[in-house]
Amino acid sequence: MTAVDEKPKRLTSGPGTLLVWFYGVMVVGAVSRSAYQIGTEFDRAPLAYSLSAVAGVVYAFITYTLVRGGETARRVAQVCCAAELAGVLIVGTWTVVDGSAFPDATVWSDYGMGYVFIPVLLPLSALYWLRKGAQGAAG
Repeated sequence: MTAVDEKPKRLTSGPGTLLVWFYGVMVVGAVSRSAYQIGTEFDRAPLAYSLSAVAGVVYAFITYTLVRGGETARRVAQVCCAAELAGVLIVGTWTVVDGSAFPDATVWSDYGMGYVFIPVLLPLSALYWLRKGAQGAAG
């Protein structure tokens, strides 16, 4: 069997299934929240609502890569999760340091406090899982 014929390594086994489920929930939460806010009150807090929409797109892409599986998807998911974590830390810190910067909260405000801190815990968990999977494949 050649490398082309091989089935992509699943990323959704074990804890990966839980990650896909949580990312799926975050897609629905972030996209529906931002769509409503952008559609009804965009002029009130355009940056906050746009950041929530970006978060939803990032969550959707990570969900897709986890479901797709394979080494390339794993690497792409790692990059996206690292970018997600950076976004959560930057926006979270920004909202803590300067609460007036955002007239309304984003998904990542206060490190995701409005979402029970899932936005900061999820990329950490995903990065750990993806790294563990890579080590298992190499070893």
